[in-house]
Amino acid sequence: MTITTVTATATVDTSLWLRRFHPKPDAPVRLVCLPHAGGSASYYHPVSRALTGVEVLAVQYPGRQDRRAEPCIDTVHGLATRVAEQVATLADRPIALFGHSMGASVAFEVARLLEEDGIVLKHLFASGRRAPSRHRDEHIHQLGDNGLIAEMRRLNGTEGKLLDDDELIRMIIGAIRNDYKAAETYVYRPGPLLSCPITVLTGDSDPKVTVDEADSWRTHTTGPYAMKVYRGGHFYLNNHQTDILETIVDRLTSG
Repeated sequence: MTITTVTATATVDTSLWLRRFHPKPDAPVRLVCLPHAGGSASYYHPVSRALTGVEVLAVQYPGRQDRRAEPCIDTVHGLATRVAEQVATLADRPIALFGHSMGASVAFEVARLLEEDGIVLKHLFASGRRAPSRHRDEHIHQLGDNGLIAEMRRLNGTEGKLLDDDELIRMIIGAIRNDYKAAETYVYRPGPLLSCPITVLTGDSDPKVTVDEADSWRTHTTGPYAMKVYRGGHFYLNNHQTDILETIVDRLTSG
């Protein structure tokens, strides 16, 4: 899973929310991937290319890349509502969700909305994010531009060349700040537990989530639960693509 700053060619759903980079009409299961704060659908292009037997769709949030002219949505619940509307149209086949960082919080709320409508996920993969019930008081979104850029450098989630391009970073800083606000102001609302399996993936030195905070995801489902801890920080997944993809395929093809 490596970040790309180039928008890859994709088959675009009419809603603009879901991108199929490599359509697989005969795949038995669909995996919908939700980006991190400041991320875009193209982050998951390598996942779509690498996975066989699984049709990968990546969510494109408004306010970035080809949706840059659209207003951002600055709450996790607001994003989840819109994404769930689109994902529900895919229910002719089993659906799994993969979310990294803020995307994991959005994926959790999407899963709740789908289950309310009787659509139970094949699997939920939560990466690089503490459990919904584990709150931290964070205010990165309130920092000035330089402070926000410094935080991005600390997490090492965006290619260095991008952060060195002042003109480009100023173009996208609004969307990044918006997403940080959504992630940091997210408040878990107690409700019914999910019934789908959850697999949690996390880095052992992630400054945004401890292993204990990640393991609390187990309290949010009545279904099977597993956690895998990798060496690395918040974007540990960039260095463990092969194992992560094998884990996804194993979870989606077993049973």
